[in-house]
Amino acid sequence: MGAVMSETAIKIRDLRKSFDGGKDFVLNGIDLDIPKGKITMIIGFSGTGKSVLMKHILGLMAPTSGSIQILGTELQEMTSQQKAKFRQKMGVMFQYAALFDDMSALENACFPIKEHRKSLSIKDRNLLGLKKLEMAGLDAKHHYKMPGELSGGMRKRVALARAIALDPEILLYDEPTTGLDPILTEMVDELIKSTHDKIDGATSVVISHDLHAAFRIGDFVIMLHEGKVLMKGTPDEFLKTDHPLVEKFVSKGVRKQ
Repeated sequence: MGAVMSETAIKIRDLRKSFDGGKDFVLNGIDLDIPKGKITMIIGFSGTGKSVLMKHILGLMAPTSGSIQILGTELQEMTSQQKAKFRQKMGVMFQYAALFDDMSALENACFPIKEHRKSLSIKDRNLLGLKKLEMAGLDAKHHYKMPGELSGGMRKRVALARAIALDPEILLYDEPTTGLDPILTEMVDELIKSTHDKIDGATSVVISHDLHAAFRIGDFVIMLHEGKVLMKGTPDEFLKTDHPLVEKFVSKGVRKQ
């Protein structure tokens, strides 16, 4: 496993975050390496700091202490402007899709292109947006519809097209299947996997409560507990563990279903 994980996309050391300036840390000494080119699932009970960790990776939150290196660059050494530009290397699919309601599917997909590729003509921008919608599996007849006219699954596809619009090196998913029925959940899982496979060298990080997805599509799994990394390894290592807390989490999420 060491050889596989030798190339690191995200390297975090002793990451701590306190919102009250005291001793109550939401992240309490996180150490982890997320390998390039793989799908890494971050799981854990509610309130363990999963989403806070993702906001730190995106540079949207500043740590109380510790180091975050993304693609070899230390986030804490960047200015806000540098972080904003660097963030173009990362695509994010938010919980509940978070589309702009007053924009069509195509306009939503083109939004990052319009913001960050200003030299492109409107025609080239739209062609690129259409390509991303196609890549995300949205049928052409839905490209000009408004989010309110799309099903939940279609909205997820538009959100993914927007996330991959700038050809990011790292794709981040924040609880992508929250609130979805089992059929739609499976569709989104397959979408994450197929998109990852289509983008050469892509690194995917999925914050999830869905253990079926974690063990089905993840190459590596990281479990957080009380602001720390409780366990990291392959899905097989998680399924075989005798760690009582991990075993309890896994048995409730996978073995009973």
